[in-house]
Amino acid sequence: MSTITDRRQRGIGTGAVRPDGIPKVTGEFAYSSDLWAAGMLWGATTRSTHAAARITRVDVGPALAIPGVRAVVTAADVPGRPTYGLERADQPVFASDVVRYVGEPIAAVAADHPDIARRAAAAVIVEYEPLPALFDPAASEAAAPLHPDGNVFRHIAIRHGDPDVVGDVVVEGTYEVGMQDQAPLGTEAGLARPLADGGVELTVATQWLHVDRAQVAASLDLPEELVRVHLGGVGGAFGAREDVSLQVHLCLLALRAGRPVKMVYGREESFLGHVHRHPARLWYRHHARADGTLVKVEAKLLFDGGAYCSSSPAVLANAVCFSAGPYRVPSAVIDGWAVRTNNPPCGAMRGFGSVQVCFGHEAQMDKLAAALDLDPVELRLQNALEPGDRIITGQRIDGAAPVAELIRACAAAPLPDAATEPMALPGGPGRTTSFGDVRRGVGLAVGFKNLMFSEGFDDSSAATIELEDGVATVTTACAEVGQGFVTLVHQIVAEVLGDHIEVVLAPVTTATVGSAGSTSASRQTWMSGGAVKAAAEDVKAQLDAGGIGRVVASVEHRHGPTGPLDENGQGEPHVTFTFACHRAVVDVDPELGLLRLVDLVTSQEVGKILNPVQLLGQLEGGAAQGAGLALMEEIVVEDGVIRNPSFTDYLIPTALDLPELRVAALIEQPEDHLGAPFGAKGVGEAPTISSGAAVVAAIRAATGLDLPHVPVRPSDIALAR
Repeated sequence: MSTITDRRQRGIGTGAVRPDGIPKVTGEFAYSSDLWAAGMLWGATTRSTHAAARITRVDVGPALAIPGVRAVVTAADVPGRPTYGLERADQPVFASDVVRYVGEPIAAVAADHPDIARRAAAAVIVEYEPLPALFDPAASEAAAPLHPDGNVFRHIAIRHGDPDVVGDVVVEGTYEVGMQDQAPLGTEAGLARPLADGGVELTVATQWLHVDRAQVAASLDLPEELVRVHLGGVGGAFGAREDVSLQVHLCLLALRAGRPVKMVYGREESFLGHVHRHPARLWYRHHARADGTLVKVEAKLLFDGGAYCSSSPAVLANAVCFSAGPYRVPSAVIDGWAVRTNNPPCGAMRGFGSVQVCFGHEAQMDKLAAALDLDPVELRLQNALEPGDRIITGQRIDGAAPVAELIRACAAAPLPDAATEPMALPGGPGRTTSFGDVRRGVGLAVGFKNLMFSEGFDDSSAATIELEDGVATVTTACAEVGQGFVTLVHQIVAEVLGDHIEVVLAPVTTATVGSAGSTSASRQTWMSGGAVKAAAEDVKAQLDAGGIGRVVASVEHRHGPTGPLDENGQGEPHVTFTFACHRAVVDVDPELGLLRLVDLVTSQEVGKILNPVQLLGQLEGGAAQGAGLALMEEIVVEDGVIRNPSFTDYLIPTALDLPELRVAALIEQPEDHLGAPFGAKGVGEAPTISSGAAVVAAIRAATGLDLPHVPVRPSDIALAR
């Protein structure tokens, strides 16, 4: 249970401290990798070494012959549904007939010691008959099916306005976004225990307990009430923990061995065991009048979903909906595809489809400004969305849309002085760059996306509050993955019931409360925050009506209705939107391809600030991931093999790579009329959308190069001439 003891900092709008903050800093916080049980065994996984192959033989005998091995399970041991998946159950628990990507699970073992488990997993004999592999997403639609479900996860066409209109000025571009990893510091980990009633108890780091339970129960052929899922300590998520990874494997092993089983992925296995951000190829053509007014946007978007579906259809929906950017676009012709390949599976990551298209549409806006001889900031201001405007799906913006204000705030922020110390030059301590070789560039980008789930999804969150003897116990299944909901619960209840009430957050589990939905889509502040607020208000109403002793309130909170896209991509698929802008300043040595990110400024529309300290943390973390995608983060996949599955070779920005994020403006325009609790919005995804695009825009300004691929490599600059 968690509590906040400092009652001086508790209500809405304060910087209330995180109840898990000190334990995490001191090393006392229990992450899923710290789980332990008496008599515990250790699990490990046998994974495919082929991207595409027929399995001709699996022999677990050599593994079982190793002393200390207590159980080995394969596809033949799955008693229920042999597949799982977020949107489609197309991914096998264990591959049985074919493998479709390097790293696909084939067997799992449980042993007395983790080293024994790893040796046993390696001892499982798997014989393959290699099959032709498909790695190019452009060839996927016409290729032979890799799966009975086919190779196209989804195709979406948007036809908005006049498809035949042509602008006075037309610019075209093709762009590529690399595969990015969520890079959570905590790898996948969990512990499963067999129960006397034939069920199983699973403690795991996840983003969505109830969906995990549903998928595990289906594969175990158990009623859901016999699968009890508890939230373990989560060491970061960013979308990587929405999908099932080791959950079913752990439970199968625990039931087979009759003992608790723990599994912790190493870093290399983590790269194989979770989905990644979709790499994308983007073609754009923008039409404008001579005065800069946008007339039409055309685009073809190709997203590589890898071997299995995961959330690819929803990611693609976001990409096409937001492909034209936060601008008034009277006509649009957009086609998007998410396709299957033999590459590693891709799914949710912070920004969820909007990150890829922001890189494309913002590059196009700069290209259009150059063709029109207009200032790129002024071009954006001229076309910026406003409340009441319609996006390219035809949906009207009923909430906030302060796009112009965000752009003006970033553009007006003071620029940093030129570097005067050699250590501040690109290359830093290497002293490879001279002052006269440095070119400075300034770039700006703005992006937007939806909040909550879309397209008619029945989105809800349940919460219960029990008040007794001045203590309010809050029960919700919201997964705390670092976003700070554990703090907001205390603030919300204190705001409604008063500072004199002690607030306790009960352990997060499927055993005592209904689903809170996923900790994704920037939805938990609105959804679970709304549920907690409504429950607290119910408790207050009971007290005001004369309630005494123990008072209990349970609610299920929902947002307003959404609907599907029609055959022309028109409809009202989203609840509301969030907007953010970034301006970057870079110093570049074009000859050497070295660069330094000198300055990064942001402005964001945030609804209502509930906790300013946590808000700043989200802005900083999101901007860091966006800048990482722009400058260094890319999973290198060659013939289906991840070549850099470690933090030695997969680079993420450190404190030495990034400047301090400066906040130009935080615009509060509460959306109470749409059901936002206190008017607040989730803020975690928007910072990742436009930060990377702004960094690349600044590099283009410094070098004059097109730079159509992210991340931008030194060779893209140095060898371009």
